[in-house]
Amino acid sequence: MNNANKRFWKGVAVVSVELVGAMAVFTAVLAGIVFLTRPRIQQYKILDLEVFDYIAPYVNHLNTDFFYAVTQLAQQWFMIPLNLLLIAYFLFIRHKSWFSIRIAAISLSSLLLMFALKFLFMRERPDDPLLFKADGYSFPSGHAVMSTCFYGLLIYITHKTINNRWFRWLITFVFIAIILLIGISRVYLRVHYASDVLVGYFVGVLWLLISLFLLKRIEDYNKSKIGEVKEMVPK
Repeated sequence: MNNANKRFWKGVAVVSVELVGAMAVFTAVLAGIVFLTRPRIQQYKILDLEVFDYIAPYVNHLNTDFFYAVTQLAQQWFMIPLNLLLIAYFLFIRHKSWFSIRIAAISLSSLLLMFALKFLFMRERPDDPLLFKADGYSFPSGHAVMSTCFYGLLIYITHKTINNRWFRWLITFVFIAIILLIGISRVYLRVHYASDVLVGYFVGVLWLLISLFLLKRIEDYNKSKIGEVKEMVPK
């Protein structure tokens, strides 16, 4: 194992401890929210059904093909290879190991968080999906959580690595559009309620911000330690 790999996996191990702790606290807070709000989830179903009724006149073959293609942008078969490619790109080509660590840590922690929340709420999916019956629980939308964390992280990286202002904001707009369209696709295909998607967006944004804050603290701490070691080395 070369030095780049060693630094990467050591970094992942270091950040995992603090991220797991933060995720435990975050999940505990959300569990309290679940306890208070779970009895009211069925009340939201009335509004969710109204959203389905609103979308119904726009259901046609063209829109169905479009939203089916869009929803693939947050499927596991697409997201996992893309995460691995980005990790390898920043680790071996750009030599920015902390970007690789951010991608690995946030993708894994957001996945665990999403499954934890689904288990806490255990909300069943809509009864009449448009094309296919999705597996697992409905609340919150995993596609909304994962797409917000992943494409939101790409927005963060874009603003850290691209100097051209107009190109930077063009890419930002594209990623935001992708996140929104993925959420809409889940409701259009009737595999999620609108409330699943909205809460998924909220959880995704909140966890992304918390993760980036913690990872920045860890990165700064490690850089300060490296600086202290260099000062101790005799010249």
